[in-house]
Amino acid sequence: MEDLEHINVIEEIVSGMKETPGPLLEILHEVQGRLGYISPDFVPIIAESLNISRAEVHGVVSFYHYFRTTPGPRHRIQICRAEACQAMGSRLLEKHAKTSLGIDFHQITADGSMTLEPVYCLGNCACSPAVRIDNKIHANVSAEIFDSLIDDLTKTPLKVIN
Repeated sequence: MEDLEHINVIEEIVSGMKETPGPLLEILHEVQGRLGYISPDFVPIIAESLNISRAEVHGVVSFYHYFRTTPGPRHRIQICRAEACQAMGSRLLEKHAKTSLGIDFHQITADGSMTLEPVYCLGNCACSPAVRIDNKIHANVSAEIFDSLIDDLTKTPLKVIN
């Protein structure tokens, strides 16, 4: 079981949101947003508080790729792979990012600080290629801009990503 601090956070979130219609997804987003992940140990607490089965909570957590069940890296780097971004060089940017970070998609850097993920549209087609780092979208990203963004990440303090 996770520590008492996590349990208190989960109970606070659930008590504040459980009266809204269909609260499970919103609660899971808030738990991950505040704690960084949704541990399997959190599932019974959420299920009992909402008077639903553990299987229902687990099913939602495991269905959506967004949710993490273990603590993740501090930074999530996403490169758009949609057609507009591909037409403007995102494939070359992907190759550069993988080489620069020393990882492939869905892997974590050796220091545990970053993960690289493909996405299939960031809604920034007019300014391709697009990259999202944590919750900020960057436009017209070249290899040089990517390197600068990554350099800036290594200089920022620790934080939990969403």
